[in-house]
Amino acid sequence: MNFWTNRRVLVTGGNGFLGSFVVEKLRARGCQKILVPRRWDFDLRQREAIRQLYDETQPDLVIHLAAVVGGIGANLTYPGQFFYDNLIMGIDLMEYARRSKVSKFVAIGTICAYPKFATVPFKEENLWNGYPEETNAPYGLAKKMLLVQAQAYRQQYNFNAIYLLPVNLYGPRDNFDLETSHVIPALIRKFLEAKNQGKKSVTLWGDGTPTREFLYVEDAAEGILLASEHYNKPGPINLGSGEETSIMELSKNIQKSTEFEGNICWDQTKPNGQPRRCLDVKKAKELFGFKSQVPLKEGLGRTLRWYIDQTNFKGTTSEVPSNKSFMVTTSV
Repeated sequence: MNFWTNRRVLVTGGNGFLGSFVVEKLRARGCQKILVPRRWDFDLRQREAIRQLYDETQPDLVIHLAAVVGGIGANLTYPGQFFYDNLIMGIDLMEYARRSKVSKFVAIGTICAYPKFATVPFKEENLWNGYPEETNAPYGLAKKMLLVQAQAYRQQYNFNAIYLLPVNLYGPRDNFDLETSHVIPALIRKFLEAKNQGKKSVTLWGDGTPTREFLYVEDAAEGILLASEHYNKPGPINLGSGEETSIMELSKNIQKSTEFEGNICWDQTKPNGQPRRCLDVKKAKELFGFKSQVPLKEGLGRTLRWYIDQTNFKGTTSEVPSNKSFMVTTSV
């Protein structure tokens, strides 16, 4: 707990899905100086905005969560934007953190950085053994460059930057927009809307055979803070549950939970994405004591209940309130 007592912590993306839980856990740990930039005040794609942000906040530690993200459809539609926005944010945030003498920079990568046909479970030492899955390679490679930058800066400048690789996240406050959401919120919304509209079937992309691993968002937030407190080495570290499930099995579970009685149809003209995803999570446990606590079934139930509470079964993202405001919890 004493680790956070007098630190000024800058959390990019702190108003977002994962960031809001990181901020809550920081508060619970006694951190009194949490700084969260709002996008309309600081466009993190602009160098001058980043320079101004560091001048005004003067953080001791940076947790970089901000990202432009989406599912397979969004990655196929906006590959250039996903590459540029994520790359430029990370590069300049870390560079100006170094110039501002920030004591530690926590960079959050993505499982999309792993090779398309990586051996399962994915081990950190195999991160460079091939090209990422094509549908999200621009995003994955942009985030992967944070690892290169972190290691180069550690070597040349003795800058303490660490790099974490979380698996697919889910939970309350997730993005349920069907154009940009990931698989779990998209499935929850699709099945609920189909049920409410009396549809006889739901069509999903691919054939259902790919596997994925999911990490409950509060577990991910805990892992990030444990690494911030205890991990200070150059190697990337996986954050996951170690539990692999197929998209078909996941879909059937969510179908049952939403009480949708129709059929699932698979559109095999659409891409599957990466064939398998499952992380080796031993290092996180050994190096800083992280182990996921919320099983997938329990986490899905919590997520479904949250979404129903926010939408009253209407299934429209416009009725889901924006995340709580965590702009600044102390004077800057």
